[in-house]
Amino acid sequence: MKEEMASAGLHFGHKTSKRHPKMSPYIEGVKGSVHIIDLLKTEEHLNECLEQLKSMSHEGKTIMIVSTKPQFKSIVKEMAEECGIPYIVNRFVGGMITNFDTVKQRIDYYNEMLKQQESGEIDKYTKHEKMKISKELEGLEKKFGGVRKMERVPDAVFVIDMNKDGLAVKEAKIKGLKVFGIADTDANPEMADCFVPANDDAVASVKYILDKVKEVIKQQK
Repeated sequence: MKEEMASAGLHFGHKTSKRHPKMSPYIEGVKGSVHIIDLLKTEEHLNECLEQLKSMSHEGKTIMIVSTKPQFKSIVKEMAEECGIPYIVNRFVGGMITNFDTVKQRIDYYNEMLKQQESGEIDKYTKHEKMKISKELEGLEKKFGGVRKMERVPDAVFVIDMNKDGLAVKEAKIKGLKVFGIADTDANPEMADCFVPANDDAVASVKYILDKVKEVIKQQK
C-alpha cells in the first residue's frame, strides 16, 4: 500500500514555509523546499477513516463530499454519482448545512424547473424567455446539481481541501456533523474528526483516496 501511495504522490506536501505546526507529527522530512509526509501515518489514518466511512454507510448515513478545486471536479462528481451520495464541486453555498431548510426551498425550485424542462412545459415560452430560463437552470445546476436529491442535512462531510472549503467544515462543526478530510502540510488536521495526512493538490493523490472511499461505500450498497 505504501508503494501505491508513493506512486500516486500522496507524500508530497507544501513548501516548508507553509507548514501548519499541528502537521509536524505527520512530516517525515524535506525534499528540496517541500515537506514529505510520512506514508506510514497516511496509511494508518486512511484505514481508520475508511473503517468509519464503511460503518456510517452500513448504517445508512448520508455522507456528502465537498471539493471546489476545478482539477477535481470530474473525479469527485464521478465518484459521488457511482456511490449515490450528494456532492458539491462548484461553490459551497452558505447555509447549505446550517440553514438547510431555506436552501432546500431553492433545491425544490430547481427540481421543479427541471421537471418543466423534461415535460416540455418550457416550450410554451418565447425564445427570449427560454434563454433566460436556460441561463437560470445553468446557475442552479452549478449550485445544487450534486445535492438535488438530498432531502435533509447529511450525517457527515468529506472535504478534500479543508483550507479552501473551510466554510463547509465550519458549518458541519456547528451542526455537529462528522468531518472527514485530507490534511496537507498547510492544514490544521484538528479541523476534521478523521483525517488523512496527504497531498490535497495532485489529481493522482486525491483519486487514490477517493477510489478507496468509493470501494468501502459501494460495498454497503
